[in-house]
Amino acid sequence: MHSTVLLLAADAPAQLLPARQLMAFTLASHIILVPMGVALPFITLLMHYRGIRHNDPTALLLARRWSAVMAVQFAVGVVTGTVLSFEFGLLWPGLMGKWGDVFGIGFGVEAWAFFLEAVLIAVYLYGWRRLKPRTHFLLGLPLPAAALMGAFGILAANSWMNTPRGFSLDSAGNPVDVNIWKAVFTPMFGPQYWHFVVAMLLTAGYVVAGVYAVGWLRGRRDHYHRLGFTVPFTVAAVATPIQFFLGDSIARQVFQKQPVKFAAMEIVWETDTHMPEYLFGRLHPDGSVSGGIKIPQLDSILAGFSPDTKVMGLTAVPESDRPNATQATIAHWAFDLMVVIGSVLVLLALWYALVWWRHRRLPASKWFWRSAACAGVASVVAVECGWVTTEVGRQPWIVYQNMRVAEAVTATRSTTLWIMFGLVIVVYVFVFGAFLAVLLKMRTRWRLADAQQGTGGPGEEPEADTPYGPRSSVPSASGDGRP
Repeated sequence: MHSTVLLLAADAPAQLLPARQLMAFTLASHIILVPMGVALPFITLLMHYRGIRHNDPTALLLARRWSAVMAVQFAVGVVTGTVLSFEFGLLWPGLMGKWGDVFGIGFGVEAWAFFLEAVLIAVYLYGWRRLKPRTHFLLGLPLPAAALMGAFGILAANSWMNTPRGFSLDSAGNPVDVNIWKAVFTPMFGPQYWHFVVAMLLTAGYVVAGVYAVGWLRGRRDHYHRLGFTVPFTVAAVATPIQFFLGDSIARQVFQKQPVKFAAMEIVWETDTHMPEYLFGRLHPDGSVSGGIKIPQLDSILAGFSPDTKVMGLTAVPESDRPNATQATIAHWAFDLMVVIGSVLVLLALWYALVWWRHRRLPASKWFWRSAACAGVASVVAVECGWVTTEVGRQPWIVYQNMRVAEAVTATRSTTLWIMFGLVIVVYVFVFGAFLAVLLKMRTRWRLADAQQGTGGPGEEPEADTPYGPRSSVPSASGDGRP
């Protein structure tokens, strides 16, 4: 068996490894920004609504500042998302050349959503203090819908790759008689889409709330930090238990519609009933599992609510049609880590809800605030793990049971791809470094503006400036106006 794996690796094109590594790096980088792009508009508008409804200038200040972050994040997302779009054609011409007419509609929807979101963000940003409050808020309402439409397009394409539908194959093996409706609404689209959307709300909520949790731990207990924490954390806390049940549902959908992927996620080697559940652990090429925690019969119970549920193993299909032991272990660890993080976040949300229900106040424990400060990073890790599970668990297929990854890869020399990979890393380090620098600069300006307002100064916020004109000067901490 080991010699067979080596033979399969030797038969793989030399371009396959660098193409995979490049795609994995750019996707993993881009997905860090996706939760903020999809869910931050909704959280910002929620704070904006609260500010208008309760005539709360602090809520409006938070909404203004979050909208500025939203714009900067969108600009960086344009760069990373555009790179991914080009990579589909440059790295995987076999996929796009043969199947583009079938599932390409998803990318078209995403492109339309992208342009619409860009226009709406520009209008929303420019509208601060230039439009009537109600008009400005109403013009921002389409923003979350545009973000969800973009997610719709991408998830439609990805779910089609997992469960391809909506076409027939002619005698040469090419897709014909394309049914766009079936190609978009595949069996995995619904479970993937709602799991993804709730994950974005959850992650963005914890990331934003984490910023103010850190401030709370440092002694900033004012209304600004209380409100900045409470609104996004409440959104995340409501979404967390919903996500837990959606995650359980999508795992069962994978069990029914992609049984080989499920076998990889759960490192099941032989088809059988009464299958145990392994928490972590490593699958070896001979089918043995080392390490981890073994829980008897739990895998069958989780899959079909009964220990008598038969779970397909990896050996049920030929070796060339399934993930190898290493890939299965990667998918399994990613899946288990995602579940562990989700379970811990459920406990954190319940802690928050229980204290609020009993005492109508925020938790006082420092451990709660420390956990809340870490929840954003943990959520991003869980999102990364979800995509690793989805993509690695589908190997060796790029279109499940229709096209292998090796068949889709570019014919460009592997050396060129490695050079491209190195250049992309350098560019991304610069882009994300600039993104972080801009955010830190914005934070500094806001703190100085708040300090000035607290000492009786004019308190002019940066958002009051004309977006296309020069920024007004913000005095330094010493108050002498010097940088």
